[in-house]
Amino acid sequence: MFDSELSSIQQIAIAIIPLLLAIVVHEVAHGWVALQLGDDTAYRMGRLTLNPLKHIDPIGTILVPLVLILTVGFAFGWAKPVPVNFNNLRNHRRDTALVAVAGPFSNLLRAIIWALIIKLASLLPGSMAIITSPLILMSIFGVLINAILMVFNLIPIPPTDGGRIATSLLPPRLGYQLSRVEPYGLFIIIALMLSGVIWQLLGIVSQTVMQIIALLL
Repeated sequence: MFDSELSSIQQIAIAIIPLLLAIVVHEVAHGWVALQLGDDTAYRMGRLTLNPLKHIDPIGTILVPLVLILTVGFAFGWAKPVPVNFNNLRNHRRDTALVAVAGPFSNLLRAIIWALIIKLASLLPGSMAIITSPLILMSIFGVLINAILMVFNLIPIPPTDGGRIATSLLPPRLGYQLSRVEPYGLFIIIALMLSGVIWQLLGIVSQTVMQIIALLL
Protein backbone atom coordinates (compact mmCIF):
# COMPACT_ATOMS: atom_id res chain seq x y z
CA MET A 1 0.00 0.00 0.00
CA PHE A 2 2.81 2.41 0.90
CA ASP A 3 5.22 3.96 -1.58
CA SER A 4 8.49 2.00 -1.56
CA GLU A 5 10.36 5.32 -1.31
CA LEU A 6 8.94 6.00 2.14
CA SER A 7 11.12 5.02 5.08
CA SER A 8 9.82 2.65 7.74
CA ILE A 9 9.47 5.58 10.14
CA GLN A 10 7.41 7.52 7.59
CA GLN A 11 5.18 4.50 6.96
CA ILE A 12 4.56 4.05 10.68
CA ALA A 13 3.84 7.78 11.09
CA ILE A 14 1.26 7.65 8.28
CA ALA A 15 -0.41 4.46 9.51
CA ILE A 16 -0.47 4.92 13.28
CA ILE A 17 -3.27 7.49 13.62
CA PRO A 18 -5.83 5.90 11.24
CA LEU A 19 -5.04 2.42 12.56
CA LEU A 20 -5.45 3.39 16.22
CA LEU A 21 -8.64 5.32 15.49
CA ALA A 22 -10.06 2.44 13.47
CA ILE A 23 -9.61 -0.19 16.17
CA VAL A 24 -10.25 2.02 19.22
CA VAL A 25 -13.44 3.61 17.88
CA HIS A 26 -14.60 0.14 16.82
CA GLU A 27 -14.35 -1.14 20.40
CA VAL A 28 -15.79 2.00 22.00
CA ALA A 29 -18.78 1.75 19.65
CA HIS A 30 -19.57 -1.72 21.01
CA GLY A 31 -19.44 -0.47 24.61
CA TRP A 32 -21.41 2.72 23.91
CA VAL A 33 -24.26 0.89 22.20
CA ALA A 34 -24.27 -1.72 24.99
CA LEU A 35 -24.61 1.13 27.52
CA GLN A 36 -27.64 2.51 25.67
CA LEU A 37 -29.21 -0.95 25.70
CA GLY A 38 -28.76 -1.72 29.40
CA ASP A 39 -25.20 -2.95 30.01
CA ASP A 40 -22.78 -0.55 31.70
CA THR A 41 -19.86 -3.01 32.05
CA ALA A 42 -17.53 -1.16 29.68
CA TYR A 43 -18.50 2.19 31.23
CA ARG A 44 -17.77 1.00 34.78
CA MET A 45 -14.39 -0.39 33.66
CA GLY A 46 -13.38 2.93 32.08
CA ARG A 47 -13.32 1.54 28.56
CA LEU A 48 -15.65 4.09 26.96
CA THR A 49 -12.75 6.36 26.13
CA LEU A 50 -10.75 7.16 23.01
CA ASN A 51 -7.54 6.99 25.04
CA PRO A 52 -5.66 4.23 23.13
CA LEU A 53 -3.77 3.21 26.28
CA LYS A 54 -7.04 1.79 27.64
CA HIS A 55 -7.48 -0.43 24.59
CA ILE A 56 -3.97 -1.48 23.58
CA ASP A 57 -3.31 -5.16 23.12
CA PRO A 58 0.50 -5.62 23.10
CA ILE A 59 0.36 -8.12 20.27
CA GLY A 60 -2.58 -6.95 18.17
CA THR A 61 -2.12 -3.20 18.55
CA ILE A 62 1.67 -2.93 18.54
CA LEU A 63 3.62 -6.04 17.50
CA VAL A 64 1.52 -7.29 14.57
CA PRO A 65 1.07 -3.87 12.87
CA LEU A 66 4.80 -3.03 13.23
CA VAL A 67 5.89 -6.38 11.80
CA LEU A 68 3.46 -6.06 8.88
CA ILE A 69 4.55 -2.50 8.06
CA LEU A 70 8.23 -3.47 8.12
CA THR A 71 7.72 -6.64 6.05
CA VAL A 72 4.84 -6.10 3.62
CA GLY A 73 4.21 -2.36 3.85
CA PHE A 74 0.73 -2.67 5.29
CA ALA A 75 -0.73 -2.62 8.80
CA PHE A 76 -3.49 -4.67 10.36
CA GLY A 77 -4.32 -5.09 14.02
CA TRP A 78 -6.83 -5.27 16.82
CA ALA A 79 -7.48 -3.88 20.30
CA LYS A 80 -8.55 -5.50 23.55
CA PRO A 81 -12.25 -6.33 23.21
CA VAL A 82 -14.53 -4.03 25.20
CA PRO A 83 -16.29 -6.14 27.86
CA VAL A 84 -20.02 -6.58 27.33
CA ASN A 85 -22.34 -8.59 29.59
CA PHE A 86 -24.98 -9.65 27.08
CA ASN A 87 -27.21 -10.91 29.90
CA ASN A 88 -27.78 -7.28 30.94
CA LEU A 89 -29.23 -6.29 27.56
CA ARG A 90 -32.96 -5.59 27.56
CA ASN A 91 -33.78 -7.67 24.48
CA HIS A 92 -31.04 -10.28 24.33
CA ARG A 93 -31.23 -11.43 20.70
CA ARG A 94 -31.99 -8.04 19.13
CA ASP A 95 -29.61 -6.05 21.31
CA THR A 96 -26.75 -8.54 20.89
CA ALA A 97 -27.00 -7.98 17.13
CA LEU A 98 -27.09 -4.18 17.59
CA VAL A 99 -24.03 -4.21 19.87
CA ALA A 100 -22.17 -6.43 17.40
CA VAL A 101 -23.01 -4.35 14.32
CA ALA A 102 -21.92 -1.11 16.07
CA GLY A 103 -18.22 -1.92 15.55
CA PRO A 104 -18.29 -2.52 11.77
CA PHE A 105 -20.70 0.40 11.34
CA SER A 106 -18.21 2.69 13.11
CA ASN A 107 -15.54 1.55 10.63
CA LEU A 108 -17.84 2.43 7.73
CA LEU A 109 -18.36 5.93 9.17
CA ARG A 110 -14.62 6.40 9.65
CA ALA A 111 -13.93 5.28 6.09
CA ILE A 112 -16.38 7.93 4.85
CA ILE A 113 -14.76 10.59 7.06
CA TRP A 114 -11.27 9.75 5.75
CA ALA A 115 -12.64 9.87 2.19
CA LEU A 116 -14.04 13.35 2.88
CA ILE A 117 -10.62 14.44 4.16
CA ILE A 118 -9.06 13.22 0.88
CA LYS A 119 -11.63 15.25 -1.03
CA LEU A 120 -10.97 18.39 1.00
CA ALA A 121 -7.18 17.98 0.92
CA SER A 122 -7.21 17.63 -2.86
CA LEU A 123 -8.85 21.06 -3.11
CA LEU A 124 -5.97 22.79 -1.30
CA PRO A 125 -3.38 24.65 -3.41
CA GLY A 126 -0.23 22.89 -4.59
CA SER A 127 1.86 25.19 -2.43
CA MET A 128 0.60 23.24 0.59
CA ALA A 129 1.84 19.88 -0.74
CA ILE A 130 4.13 19.44 2.27
CA ILE A 131 0.94 19.13 4.33
CA THR A 132 -1.55 17.68 1.85
CA SER A 133 0.65 14.84 0.53
CA PRO A 134 1.09 13.02 3.88
CA LEU A 135 -2.50 13.88 4.82
CA ILE A 136 -3.82 12.28 1.65
CA LEU A 137 -1.63 9.19 2.15
CA MET A 138 -2.85 8.91 5.73
CA SER A 139 -6.47 9.31 4.61
CA ILE A 140 -6.13 6.71 1.85
CA PHE A 141 -4.80 4.28 4.44
CA GLY A 142 -7.65 5.30 6.75
CA VAL A 143 -10.27 4.43 4.13
CA LEU A 144 -8.56 1.13 3.34
CA ILE A 145 -7.98 -0.09 6.90
CA ASN A 146 -11.52 0.79 7.98
CA ALA A 147 -13.01 -0.97 4.95
CA ILE A 148 -10.91 -4.06 5.66
CA LEU A 149 -11.77 -4.09 9.38
CA MET A 150 -15.46 -3.67 8.60
CA VAL A 151 -15.50 -6.58 6.15
CA PHE A 152 -13.28 -8.79 8.33
CA ASN A 153 -15.48 -8.28 11.37
CA LEU A 154 -18.62 -9.12 9.39
CA ILE A 155 -17.38 -12.62 8.54
CA PRO A 156 -20.18 -14.79 10.02
CA ILE A 157 -17.94 -17.04 12.10
CA PRO A 158 -18.11 -16.59 15.89
CA PRO A 159 -16.47 -14.88 17.77
CA THR A 160 -16.42 -12.12 15.12
CA ASP A 161 -19.08 -9.42 15.13
CA GLY A 162 -20.57 -11.05 12.06
CA GLY A 163 -20.81 -14.33 13.95
CA ARG A 164 -22.71 -12.67 16.80
CA ILE A 165 -25.01 -10.91 14.33
CA ALA A 166 -25.72 -14.20 12.57
CA THR A 167 -26.42 -16.15 15.78
CA SER A 168 -28.82 -13.40 16.86
CA LEU A 169 -30.73 -13.17 13.57
CA LEU A 170 -30.93 -16.86 12.72
CA PRO A 171 -33.79 -18.98 14.08
CA PRO A 172 -32.91 -20.00 17.67
CA ARG A 173 -31.96 -23.59 16.82
CA LEU A 174 -29.67 -22.58 13.94
CA GLY A 175 -28.26 -19.71 15.99
CA TYR A 176 -27.40 -22.08 18.81
CA GLN A 177 -25.67 -24.48 16.41
CA LEU A 178 -23.59 -21.63 14.97
CA SER A 179 -22.71 -20.35 18.46
CA ARG A 180 -21.15 -23.73 19.25
CA VAL A 181 -18.47 -22.95 16.65
CA GLU A 182 -17.11 -20.07 18.79
CA PRO A 183 -14.39 -22.07 20.66
CA TYR A 184 -12.95 -23.07 17.28
CA GLY A 185 -13.80 -19.90 15.37
CA LEU A 186 -10.39 -18.27 15.70
CA PHE A 187 -8.66 -21.40 14.39
CA ILE A 188 -11.09 -21.55 11.44
CA ILE A 189 -10.39 -17.90 10.60
CA ILE A 190 -6.61 -18.42 10.86
CA ALA A 191 -6.87 -21.45 8.56
CA LEU A 192 -8.88 -19.42 6.03
CA MET A 193 -6.30 -16.61 6.25
CA LEU A 194 -3.43 -19.03 5.64
CA SER A 195 -5.28 -20.52 2.68
CA GLY A 196 -5.69 -17.05 1.15
CA VAL A 197 -9.49 -17.29 1.00
CA ILE A 198 -10.11 -14.48 3.48
CA TRP A 199 -7.54 -12.17 1.89
CA GLN A 200 -9.18 -12.61 -1.52
CA LEU A 201 -12.60 -11.89 -0.01
CA LEU A 202 -11.30 -8.86 1.91
CA GLY A 203 -9.62 -7.50 -1.21
CA ILE A 204 -12.71 -7.79 -3.40
CA VAL A 205 -15.26 -6.50 -0.89
CA SER A 206 -13.01 -3.73 0.49
CA GLN A 207 -12.27 -2.41 -3.00
CA THR A 208 -16.01 -2.43 -3.71
CA VAL A 209 -16.72 -0.49 -0.50
CA MET A 210 -14.02 2.06 -1.36
CA GLN A 211 -15.41 2.51 -4.88
CA ILE A 212 -18.93 3.06 -3.54
CA ILE A 213 -17.62 5.66 -1.07
CA ALA A 214 -15.71 7.40 -3.89
CA LEU A 215 -18.86 7.52 -6.03
CA LEU A 216 -20.90 8.97 -3.18
CA LEU A 217 -18.37 11.77 -2.74
